[in-house]
Amino acid sequence: MRYTVIGAGAMGLRYGILLQEHTDAHVDFIDTWQPHIDKIREQGGVYVSRDHENRRLIPINLYTPEEYDGDPDVWIIFMKQMQLEEMLKRCAHLFKNHQVAFSAMNGWGHFEKIAQYFSEDRIYGGTALVATVLNGPGDVDFIGKSGAGTMHMCAMTNKVTDIEQAIFADFQKANLNPEISDDFKGMCMAKIVFNSVVNTLCTMYQITMGQFISYPGARDMAMQLINEAYDACERAGIKLINTRAEELESVDYVSRTGNPLHYPSMYQDMSRGRKTEVDYINGYIAKIGRENDYVCRTHEFLTHGVHLAELAFQYHHQNA
Repeated sequence: MRYTVIGAGAMGLRYGILLQEHTDAHVDFIDTWQPHIDKIREQGGVYVSRDHENRRLIPINLYTPEEYDGDPDVWIIFMKQMQLEEMLKRCAHLFKNHQVAFSAMNGWGHFEKIAQYFSEDRIYGGTALVATVLNGPGDVDFIGKSGAGTMHMCAMTNKVTDIEQAIFADFQKANLNPEISDDFKGMCMAKIVFNSVVNTLCTMYQITMGQFISYPGARDMAMQLINEAYDACERAGIKLINTRAEELESVDYVSRTGNPLHYPSMYQDMSRGRKTEVDYINGYIAKIGRENDYVCRTHEFLTHGVHLAELAFQYHHQNA
């Protein structure tokens, strides 16, 4: 199998490097952030740590879309929602009919964009409950011990295929702990609901996941958001792969035990002056509600809350 990762950020590097190190697969990377590209080429690879320790240099094949001429079996796509459309346009000349696309990005909105270049029977989605931090250009930190985290994957058509089985086998070898689902939308929505609690609240209050769950009212706050999201999804005919109780326990476990010291990616974006993906997470849940005559008042409020937090962060740090 040949893989090319579009987006050599935190998660793209994690997936690509683990595949490179633990399987026989050939892995390439495509990115457009010039300081990142320059640093990786200057130092001869990416510095990879695990839980801030054992920092080592790992060589990778990194290209811009215009430089690349490879022909992978699988495109692994990890971009920010707001950046994806432009990146796909720049890579369009590389896409061929025998290739498939896999993406485990946060939020909802990316599959419609990917479907402009790949037919539905060649699109595979995923969800990843694992933490990774891009410290800066050419420097990434895998949070959690080797084998930490879990992921689900599913074909957009909900049909298991030979290529999905092959990807699954490589993900297993890479210690990504994959599980194949048979419900594409229900799988994706379960992760969106998870992120709508943890990513959003930790970002607004600028705290780690462990600090969030240590608050005595955290589970009540989480359950309010979960119930609202599930109510909207039920009205839309979407059945999530977790029950409400299972979703709450996932939030609790990952926050309390899995990644208690982690600042979610939404906070990392805000703290670096970038736009967050809240419109594709809480905002998307609110959209499902509005389209089905149900107002997700808390998700509507938190979407505004995160945008206000972005603005407040800029005010507080504009002279820093």
